[in-house]
Amino acid sequence: MKKKDINSAYEENPVEDSPAEEPSGKKKKGKKKKQETEGAPESRKEQNKVFVKASYFFVLMFLSLCGYLVYFNIADRESINSNSYNTKQDSKDNMVIRGNIYSSDGEILATTNVAEDGSETREYPYDRVFAHVVGYASNGRSGTESTYNTELTSCHASLFEQIKNEAQDVKIQGDSVNLSLSTLLQRAAYDALGNYRGAVVIMEPSTGRILAMVSKPDFSPASISADWESLNDENSGSPLLNRAVQGLYPPGSTFKIITTLAYMRQHPNDYQNFVFNCEGLVTRDDVSITCYGGSVHGMEDLETAFKNSCNGAFATIGTELDNAEFKKICESFGFNKDLSINMASADSRFTLAEDASYGEEMTTAIGQGDTLATPLQMALVASAVANGGTLMKPYYVDSISTYDGDEVKTFKPSSYATVMSADEAETIGNYMITTVQSGTASALSGASYTAAGKTGSAEYDTASGERGTHSWFVGYTNVDNPELAIAVIAEDGGSGSSTAVPIAKYIFDTYYQNKYGY
Repeated sequence: MKKKDINSAYEENPVEDSPAEEPSGKKKKGKKKKQETEGAPESRKEQNKVFVKASYFFVLMFLSLCGYLVYFNIADRESINSNSYNTKQDSKDNMVIRGNIYSSDGEILATTNVAEDGSETREYPYDRVFAHVVGYASNGRSGTESTYNTELTSCHASLFEQIKNEAQDVKIQGDSVNLSLSTLLQRAAYDALGNYRGAVVIMEPSTGRILAMVSKPDFSPASISADWESLNDENSGSPLLNRAVQGLYPPGSTFKIITTLAYMRQHPNDYQNFVFNCEGLVTRDDVSITCYGGSVHGMEDLETAFKNSCNGAFATIGTELDNAEFKKICESFGFNKDLSINMASADSRFTLAEDASYGEEMTTAIGQGDTLATPLQMALVASAVANGGTLMKPYYVDSISTYDGDEVKTFKPSSYATVMSADEAETIGNYMITTVQSGTASALSGASYTAAGKTGSAEYDTASGERGTHSWFVGYTNVDNPELAIAVIAEDGGSGSSTAVPIAKYIFDTYYQNKYGY
């Protein structure tokens, strides 16, 4: 073949750039190796995804554990430390003499007496008078003895003294808890309640400081171990229950303070023109509401209906309220919420539904139905009116101090919520003043001090199926510059006028006579 022909053939059948074919075995082996090499990055990506997911999981678990530890040490620390079942706290008894509890005026309410042989006895100089607030420290713990157990079994005295005592194998004295309660008012409230089961709560409206808290039936903190079985007997009347903060009662007509506020707020332009002709009975559908004792009040405006505690007028008002807005107002006062008093307590309840029946609306408006309140809750309602619409957080401990008086921690007043405007508070306050001057609380009129208040007669079903009546009063003194706010309930005491008001009057009289001489 000529050279030209050879070149032409080459151009028509060009040789590929790829290397010459290898033997069949090597070719297959080479392809397999190439496929494995190409698939390796994908495999590594999948593995990396698994590692990343696992890392996220362990990081999340670590952060969750950190979060729980922070929550445990900040939010739950006090409740865990003071829990009566926490045996770790009991171990401090071997190192610390339990601290004292004092009243606001420096009286010892609880102390530990150490005998010559080293044995210790917890003593309560005022015995039953402060029983529920101070509590007990044997057979478990309650009251201040429980809530402030950590403080009572801790010592912030000088480090030198602690080291010296430890070296000499001498126990150190625990810190003191200084309550806001007044010995004068506590004793007066205890005596005034007498043999009635019930409670009295007295507060300082401008601060929220609790000045007195009495619950009956009561117990002796010093003999709690010996009396334990009888105190827990089903027929004992639940003396260990602090009715002031744990007792739930229908608030009766004292609740009309909130009903009045709801009506004023929903009828801002015409509540002053309210008119009702009380004939002693109001019937809607199959529910009838009567005024207490069969009273017939005749023509009334809102203030007159309030001072007369007219059930017919307020039952009618209840049917005109927006239930959802009514509930919001109640919850702003603390109903359906924890009042955070740092003491075992119950939440007051307001459960009126938006689509409630007329009967439910009428009974709720007069403080009956399913509404339940603690005496503390109703003292807060009176305090809010007295304090121009600002509700202060309730508290009963002023400070923690070392045994020799150096301050460790102080508790300051703080606002809970603004529950009404100053104008609303003034209007309702004037209604409460009128109630004392010429209404159902007139037994308080003519005293050396001024007062404002609202009575209540709360009906309930007894175990035997009969109807009983709790006696209520809430109010405050020194109306131009409110000094004391109070809530009184006497179980089965009848009308508020007949029992609760005289109890409040005894307390007020005792306080002003002893403190101011009038």
